[in-house]
Amino acid sequence: MKPAYKLDRIDVNILAVLQRNGRITNVELAEEVNLSPSPCLMRVKKLQQAGYILGYSAQIDLARLGSTMTVFTEFTLKNHRQIDFARFQEALEKIDACVECHLVSGGYDYLVKFVTGGIDDYQSIVEGLIDRGVGIDKYFSFVVLKTPFSRQHIDLIRLFGDPD
Repeated sequence: MKPAYKLDRIDVNILAVLQRNGRITNVELAEEVNLSPSPCLMRVKKLQQAGYILGYSAQIDLARLGSTMTVFTEFTLKNHRQIDFARFQEALEKIDACVECHLVSGGYDYLVKFVTGGIDDYQSIVEGLIDRGVGIDKYFSFVVLKTPFSRQHIDLIRLFGDPD
């Protein structure tokens, strides 16, 4: 388990800036959060070690690469034992096209987001899950026709305010 690290306002600001621009230089980051570069770098390293920063990545414009299809799928499992949930989640983790998996409350058990090469690819994935016997009772698919907007970051300042 990672050591506890109590966040303050500056830490939250650092996380907010890095979330918007993971390629920002330490000098620019320090300036934006009103610190000198050395203490800023130390804080970033502490945030990484404490597990607040999971990694850095590039946001890719999939449409420029080629045609894709996004599908949200509601899954309901036959049984609701811990082993049933674990088996289903394990199966999904092995599918690269599965980009999000949420255990939810309500009329179904999971809301899953797939990004596939098309309907045939998606159908093959779902049929594979059913054939593997991972406990699916029923599923409903929702093909995304258009994504008017998608936020790549969360407003940390609004959510967590001033933790001091």
